[in-house]
Amino acid sequence: MQTRELGRTGLAVGLVSVGADHLMHATMADTQAIVDLAIDRGVNYFDLVGPFPEFRDRFAAALRGRRDRVLLTCHLNAAFKDGQYWKTTNPDICRTNVEDFLARYHTDYIDVLFVHNINGLPDYKAMLRPGGIMELAHHYRREGVARCVGLSGHLSEVCVHPVRDGLIDVLMFPVNLSSHAEPGRSALLQACAEHGVGVVAMKAFGGGKLLQTNRTVRFVRYQTGGPAFKKKVPRTLTPVRCLSYVLTQPAVATAVAGVANCAELEASLAYLDAGDEDKDFSDAIAGFEQYHAGECVYCNHCLPCPVAIDIGLVSRLVDTFAPTLQARYDAMPVKASACTRCGACVKRCPFSVDVLPIIDRAVGLYEARSTMHITVEATS
Repeated sequence: MQTRELGRTGLAVGLVSVGADHLMHATMADTQAIVDLAIDRGVNYFDLVGPFPEFRDRFAAALRGRRDRVLLTCHLNAAFKDGQYWKTTNPDICRTNVEDFLARYHTDYIDVLFVHNINGLPDYKAMLRPGGIMELAHHYRREGVARCVGLSGHLSEVCVHPVRDGLIDVLMFPVNLSSHAEPGRSALLQACAEHGVGVVAMKAFGGGKLLQTNRTVRFVRYQTGGPAFKKKVPRTLTPVRCLSYVLTQPAVATAVAGVANCAELEASLAYLDAGDEDKDFSDAIAGFEQYHAGECVYCNHCLPCPVAIDIGLVSRLVDTFAPTLQARYDAMPVKASACTRCGACVKRCPFSVDVLPIIDRAVGLYEARSTMHITVEATS
């Protein structure tokens, strides 16, 4: 595994890293297999945004005895409430989060402590208030609990401020082919290079949409870091070419690959042994200049839901509707029809997605279909 310096931090990171979002509910066996494969192939950076105790316990068990070989991240203000993800600005909850992280991962330090998911100027102003979460993050760095301070966000016009103001050492930001022509992103990455801020590139595959080749898909700000648009993804685009593009961008130290299984990890690790022809992404750049309206990208930053609907999963099942997905929908503990239409998700969504029509479509696609299936069976 080739490594790069993570900005001015002095930390060396492998070019390919692992994002654990898709492992939140993975089995212990699957988690162990992915961690073993990653470390065996030289991966040393794991993004551990999940605050859930059972997730942390599984991942800690998979890492046992190898803490000195890996860099671990904690997202300071990513919390959970009633079993759901919840972004908070409460410093007391953030302190509890850090203490829980240290205890469950059996460590006395965090490599990168991220101020999590700062999107929009209200988020940014709340982060900077006296006694707020940025001040808390810097306290942990002074105390040696955090080796460096980072920020994660999706909007270039917001993220550029902490970079230029010297508040962070690391920026986690969407970098992928879909935002190639977005000038705000280019200026942001250049600012990171000039100020010694290491970039951890998330959404290397555009939330998975860049791998949906030879079909027209929509990209939104959460995936691009810039305006939304619609594009037919070329058949020649592969995980290797996606990663190759990301790793050519200014200040990018590592590309985080979100993986759900060993096969997906192997597809990303193929970059390490790929030749120049397999890495060539030049034919994929054309056409990524036009921007149009987008839609939900399943991030679940709209949670918590008062009735505990997994809104991101509901939206994904709507967008990828097929009869074979009925069982997956039926397995959800809370169905879309439980929605009280309170609108909390719409207000909380950082990308202005109108969630309620998605909920309605889910009910029509999956619950009406399920009822019809039962009725037909009963009749027959």
